[in-house]
Amino acid sequence: MTGDARAIHTSRRAGRPAIRLAAAIAAGLLAATGWSLRADGPLASSVATVGFTVSDADRAQAFFRDVLTFRTVSDQEVWGRPFELLHGVFGARARIISMALGDESIEVTEYLAPRGRPIPSDVRSDDRSFQHVAIIVSDMDAAYAELRRHRVQHASTAPQTLPPSIPAAAGIRAFYFKDPDGHFLEVLQFPAGKGQDRWHRTDGLFLGIDHTAIVVSDTEASLRFYRDTLGLTVAGNSENSGVEQEHLNNVFGARLRITTLRAASGPGVELLQYLAPSDGRPAPGDLRANDVLHWETTIRTATAEAAEEAMLKSRAALVSPGLVDAEAGTSDFSRALLVRDPDGHAVRIVQGDGAKVMSAR
Repeated sequence: MTGDARAIHTSRRAGRPAIRLAAAIAAGLLAATGWSLRADGPLASSVATVGFTVSDADRAQAFFRDVLTFRTVSDQEVWGRPFELLHGVFGARARIISMALGDESIEVTEYLAPRGRPIPSDVRSDDRSFQHVAIIVSDMDAAYAELRRHRVQHASTAPQTLPPSIPAAAGIRAFYFKDPDGHFLEVLQFPAGKGQDRWHRTDGLFLGIDHTAIVVSDTEASLRFYRDTLGLTVAGNSENSGVEQEHLNNVFGARLRITTLRAASGPGVELLQYLAPSDGRPAPGDLRANDVLHWETTIRTATAEAAEEAMLKSRAALVSPGLVDAEAGTSDFSRALLVRDPDGHAVRIVQGDGAKVMSAR
């Protein structure tokens, strides 16, 4: 507690209403800056990685390696009681391939047992099951040509350049497409003056991952989870509409409220609330980690117990029964918890430096 805060509590001149008002103001200021109400700072120290379930790990690995120039970091099988408890899938045995592009990474997971369901063919980018990663490119025309050469499936009509009528995003070029399983992906190029300095390099075509984007039904509810509980910081806001945005998302009449949050390191988390149209479907209530529609954002924390307590207090939907401790050699985490945010997006909270403790068996 700061000296000023102690003064508020110890001042004999302030009545109880004034104390309550001061506390409310302090809480509001902390929330506005993106810090959870903890003396030792935010729960989230970084966004470690983003993962998703695939039907064929070899095919996914080849796609991300050969089309998008990701490099394989690890390729291992995982099973055992801690893994099935964490992900809520009894009898789970999975192959997890970690792949990196620049400083960021993804994890593709194939459940060898039990197999889950494929992605429904009619999933749209305004459905609340939607999630993608935004891969930054140095040259959109060259990137699009490379994607066309590999015959990727379009999700956008073509690369779109966002207009000056959207000041926060003016000049950004972006294109949605799909991987072989139907997961949405994005390539994005920042104009001069936007994005981090590292996204303006020219030493490669595909540079790294700027953020993962999720569709939400209520930005304020999502902010209570990601900002107020986990402690991510709001890094930007925008309201996007117009024909370019419609063709990017392939949603007629699209009007979005976009809020970007970040931890101290790692990709950002972008909240996409469709103000129009409002007919996006909720995530399936029975979605499981072995279903190919499943995505998972991994948040690193210094104290797993505090994270578990915060999730319980916020009434987050737990997938694992509580904090899971792994046995060395049987999993890809040391201590972890899997929860779902207000719209059903999976968030894995992992204690420590994120290094794998798993060994192939």
